[in-house]
Amino acid sequence: MGYRLSKIYTRTGDDGQTSLADGRRVNKSHPRIEAIGALDEFNSQLGLLLADLQEQQKKVTQLQEVIDVLTPCQHRIFDMGGELSMPDYQALHVSEITRIEQAIDQWNVLLGPLKEFILPGGSHLIAQAHVCRSSARNAERRCQALHSSEALRPEMLGYINRLSDLLFVAARLIAQYQDCAEIHWQAAEKPL
Repeated sequence: MGYRLSKIYTRTGDDGQTSLADGRRVNKSHPRIEAIGALDEFNSQLGLLLADLQEQQKKVTQLQEVIDVLTPCQHRIFDMGGELSMPDYQALHVSEITRIEQAIDQWNVLLGPLKEFILPGGSHLIAQAHVCRSSARNAERRCQALHSSEALRPEMLGYINRLSDLLFVAARLIAQYQDCAEIHWQAAEKPL
């Protein structure tokens, strides 16, 4: 494989526009670029979670299961950005949605039913999983905004939606593996 980037800066974006892979120039505020940026931000947050999981896995070996499920997701998020950059390119397949759904179902069996609303926190790992979940939701909103004007493939929309669900369940599983109590939401007291 040859070099993909021979020069990091090009100066072609100084005017507020950028190029898609097909050569089309669009504003950096275009919904397509917003979606690509949101996916990139989400992927960076997921990379941080994976790095933290690797570090903690030395102490809590069960975390390897979470790492094994989330690692391919980082590559598929990158694929989604590629699809948005190259509108005729299709890299994401429905089998990835199925893989995520199977992981969610398997983890939910281990966790049991959720009886309370939970808040992000309890440990650094749990909180970072929730940061990733909320970042996935943001990326989904950006993709849906683009979809309202330029149709995206259902596989992309389904996949990004499922990722936030996966990360919610992953946060709960991490709490269980770390033997860390989840933080339950407490309603404000009613004034007298």
